[in-house]
Amino acid sequence: MGLRMDDIHTPTVPSGPTTGQRAANGIDKDKLSLMELMSEKTRVEEELSALGSVLDSHGVTMSTSLTTFDGYPRNDLDIAQIRTTRARIIHLRNDYKALMSKIEVGLHEHHAAYQAAHPPGSSSNQATRSNGSTAQGVLDMPFAKVNSVVDGSPADQAGLKVGDRIRKFGNIDFLSHEKLSKVAETVQRNQGRNVVVRVARGARPDQAPEELTLNLIPRSDWGGRGLLGCHLLPT
Repeated sequence: MGLRMDDIHTPTVPSGPTTGQRAANGIDKDKLSLMELMSEKTRVEEELSALGSVLDSHGVTMSTSLTTFDGYPRNDLDIAQIRTTRARIIHLRNDYKALMSKIEVGLHEHHAAYQAAHPPGSSSNQATRSNGSTAQGVLDMPFAKVNSVVDGSPADQAGLKVGDRIRKFGNIDFLSHEKLSKVAETVQRNQGRNVVVRVARGARPDQAPEELTLNLIPRSDWGGRGLLGCHLLPT
């Protein structure tokens, strides 16, 4: 989603990665392993969440005008802090895009190597999925985020909340969701039946997210649209 830059007090930051080629631990990002890239992705997400909270505390967004109708700086806002926060958010969003590109390449390479080493149906396939830390780390990555939940819906009754990140939906995980199309298929196949959903909730920088296992029963007779009553977005 593009950012509106019509506010003269919104800093302009060049496109592309702008937070440098080094991760928080000082290592060149091109030399990071897949798991280290994922950790860096989580760190960036957490910082973006914290910075978003700063803007929320001021009652502004990335596009809120910081000037009065006649062009003077608004005296009801801490413009310096808001500008600094916005600039950092733009930095991180650009860096996040670069990280995701690197992760996508790494995931494809990892998945290809994994399938070659452990063909479907082999006895070592399940053992590696259960015990291999790298493979499990990939499979446990959140692949969707809950964008909205309708009151009284199956999703609401299961305990899903806006902002929850989906780690597993039935047997669908990060490597198999295929842009959430497999989630839709799982929902259709399981009307009236329980689907176990693993979610991560919360993203405060100073603590790990809460891990939850929820029981979701897709159904059409709950009084609203769809079988779940929630909207998911791919992460």
